[in-house]
Amino acid sequence: MNHLVVGSTNPVKINAVKAHFVGEVIGVDVDSGVADQPWGDEETLLGAKQRARAALATSQGEIGIGLEGGVQIIEEKLYVCNWGALVDKNGTEIIAGGARFPLPDNIKKKLEEGNELGPVISEYASRADVSKKEGAIGIFTNGTVSRTDMYDHLVSLLLGQYQFQMR
Repeated sequence: MNHLVVGSTNPVKINAVKAHFVGEVIGVDVDSGVADQPWGDEETLLGAKQRARAALATSQGEIGIGLEGGVQIIEEKLYVCNWGALVDKNGTEIIAGGARFPLPDNIKKKLEEGNELGPVISEYASRADVSKKEGAIGIFTNGTVSRTDMYDHLVSLLLGQYQFQMR
């Protein structure tokens, strides 16, 4: 795997992938094909798959990776959910889901009004670009887990499954 393409220019997502791959890792701006704020596992997973496919299609890469964060209501609470997809030039497709954690009710209300999580969290935390730094998970775990950590886990799951299938 010498050339891998991430379907995002967000440094958090690119750095999570770079931590696992030897060779060139680049990020490309692609459309996820889903809402800016995905709701539910299905839409979030679809966004990850479409990012991976688009990343691979727009480059000379061997592998495309898509990472997508979303939200989901479980038992009336709003949770962050996240999904990853890995697609190679031979058509192999691997998916994995990651950590979930609840968001406060006032955040839920703002998202139900049509706002996107990133800007809402930045406003909540009084910090710029939280989604490109520690993420909501970093805020609500008091820095114990960062957004990079969350995506790092997803990339580990994707890579491990891919290596298993390729042996």
